[in-house]
Amino acid sequence: DLGARAAERLGVEQVVVDVRTRQDADNADYVEAITGAGLIYLSGGNPKHLARTLIDTPVWNAIHRAWRQGASLAGCSAGAMALSGYVPDIRHPRSGGQDGLGLVPELRVLPHFDVYGKWIPDIVMRPLLTESTTVIGIDEQTAFRAEPPEDLEQPWSFRGVGRGSCWRIESDRKYRVNSPMELSVV
Repeated sequence: DLGARAAERLGVEQVVVDVRTRQDADNADYVEAITGAGLIYLSGGNPKHLARTLIDTPVWNAIHRAWRQGASLAGCSAGAMALSGYVPDIRHPRSGGQDGLGLVPELRVLPHFDVYGKWIPDIVMRPLLTESTTVIGIDEQTAFRAEPPEDLEQPWSFRGVGRGSCWRIESDRKYRVNSPMELSVV
């Protein structure tokens, strides 16, 4: 298990909060386990299911509260997608997406971009590029984070082995690509 090995290397305890259903997300024991966490990590899987499961639940409220109180919050793949304001359905673009957790409302995330980016047709990208949204493609083994991480009002940038790509339509309808970005968080 990658998470357990990473925790061991850091000398910290890994606590798995196995939330799979909305009923799980209402569990007071899980809320208690999140309280006081130093790092909260939302893993991969199905981003729409993850967002649907957590939205407006005690577990999501505990995650958001812990993050606001100084815990680090990370999302990998589906976890990163779910943290945004909208989760697109990449596999079935015509079926549409759904609301995300809204931590960074104007952000849309496309993970594994170095692997899947070449397969994403322009027709999938078009609905994501709306006024005042930022779409980022994040390569594997790459992070998109606030600079410095404790100051979310500073520009965000890509870090890691891979690269990141971003698309943003400003009011003049021009793209700004691969530049530090200021994003609003809630």
